[in-house]
Amino acid sequence: MTYDTIIKGARWFDGTGAPSALRHLGLRGDRVAAVSAEPLDETGCPHVVDAAGKWVVPGMIDIHTHYDVEVLQAPALAESVRHGITTIMLGSCSLSTVHVEATDAGDLFGRVEAIPRQHVIEAVEQKTWRTAHEYVEALEELPLGPNVAAMLGHSDVRTALMGLDRATRKRVRPTAAEQAAMEGALCEALDAGFVGMSAQQLLFDRLDGDVARSRTLPSTYARAKERRRLNRILRQRDRVLQAGPDIASPRSIAAMTLSTLGLFRPRLKTTLLSAADLKANPYLVYIMGPLARLLNALGGDFRWQHLPVPFEVYADGIDLVIFEEFGAGAAALHLADQVERNALLRDETYRRRFRKEYDAKFGMRVWHRDFFDAEIVECPDAAVIGKTFGQVGLDRGGLHPVDAFLDLVVEYGTKLRWRTTISNHRPEILDRYSADPGVQLGFSDAGAHLRNMAFYNFGLRFLHRIHRAEQAGRPIISLERAVHRMTGELADWYGIDAGRLREGDRADLIVIDPEHLDASLDAYAEDVIPAYDNLSRMVNRNDATVSAVFIGGEFVFGDGVAAPVLGKHRTGRFLRAGGR
Repeated sequence: MTYDTIIKGARWFDGTGAPSALRHLGLRGDRVAAVSAEPLDETGCPHVVDAAGKWVVPGMIDIHTHYDVEVLQAPALAESVRHGITTIMLGSCSLSTVHVEATDAGDLFGRVEAIPRQHVIEAVEQKTWRTAHEYVEALEELPLGPNVAAMLGHSDVRTALMGLDRATRKRVRPTAAEQAAMEGALCEALDAGFVGMSAQQLLFDRLDGDVARSRTLPSTYARAKERRRLNRILRQRDRVLQAGPDIASPRSIAAMTLSTLGLFRPRLKTTLLSAADLKANPYLVYIMGPLARLLNALGGDFRWQHLPVPFEVYADGIDLVIFEEFGAGAAALHLADQVERNALLRDETYRRRFRKEYDAKFGMRVWHRDFFDAEIVECPDAAVIGKTFGQVGLDRGGLHPVDAFLDLVVEYGTKLRWRTTISNHRPEILDRYSADPGVQLGFSDAGAHLRNMAFYNFGLRFLHRIHRAEQAGRPIISLERAVHRMTGELADWYGIDAGRLREGDRADLIVIDPEHLDASLDAYAEDVIPAYDNLSRMVNRNDATVSAVFIGGEFVFGDGVAAPVLGKHRTGRFLRAGGR
């Protein structure tokens, strides 16, 4: 028996949580042809990988990305592939590019996901599809790097059928024909193999452009009846609802969590955003796990999504989505013209409003609103680098931290760069979520917030923490269980053919050098995006950690270098729900 590739002498994890073992793998075509305790015959094999001392694991799955735009222009999606992600999910947060036209897509994605609006428009202008089936066909004609699964965005279909202006007005309801058309679009997407639908009720995700600028996403205007009718289709088809509740509304949170329960109807597979250890709400984490367990014990099928690393963000000036959650911040981001924005930021009446909202002690929030916990990392004024805005205020005669921040923003604009950690800062809470069956690991937002954060290697960072704890004699979960959480567990729940590495399984796999599961995973890096006029985005660079990535049996990346095939020849495929 001959093989196209042999990976010999690795510690093999099959993605089921079963015990790992020293094995030799033979790949033929796009499948794993052999998993053997004995060395395989290398005769005639053109590609032999010596993986002694390394791990071979199924390719990891990223369940929450915003690659909907980038995949159309740079389908290799190399930033994720290089870190061992071999399957990505499109269509998160009610946003997809299945039905919406180019300009509306720019308005939907540009501000919410911090993807330059003009590049969104240029990408979607090239669309050749009008239906979900045609969208899938278009994806499969691209030289996909990773495998792709998808959800239909509620805001996408609502905008396409109602028009962006009508879809974002509180008193406007879809007509009977529009409601029926939305339901038909969802059914058609599920028929095409979409895993479900994404919705959003969070009220600080705001639109770009001129038609509906600064209004919230279209799905936030949907009333309960509209949502119930769409959810009914998901229940009947046993497909997934991904959603984000309005965190300031107990009614919204209750409605979205309780919707998973059957109560004389099929249960609804529900995954909500997100299980985060917020600095602003440190006790919330103690509710989420028990709530998920209660809902599932009552017959639901509920999961929280969770980023398993500290949620550190960077910002250029005031351009960061967290400012959208309170009025003064949203008012500044509403103004695209820099002169008008600076005039507002100088205005004392505006500053009083900002200070009042900053100092408010009560209410649900995402950002901790503490400028003493916000470090300046770049600025033309070298004297402030390394300081917090709070310290700068003290240095300038006791200025309020808000005034210190706004003064620097007015003076230096986007040349002022700073960082803070919003959530997931307590290791013991990250450890708790690592083992919680009501929590799904993911939520990278890959492809969005290009200047704000980089979690493309979150899976490797998760494995690093689990491995380090095991070496220290205080294991959190087993390495086998950790691999399962990033691979087979997710594939099973979403119903896609991925996440396993046994004989007969598709050969999507990575070879990891555990000696390089180290601090390099946390390092800051930037690289340009050619498709976006060489915009410099945050990335991760830990090239010694991943020795090899195979997708569909093809070697696509290794040791920080992309193979010539990546992005030139299709290695990934569209994964249809129920296709395992």
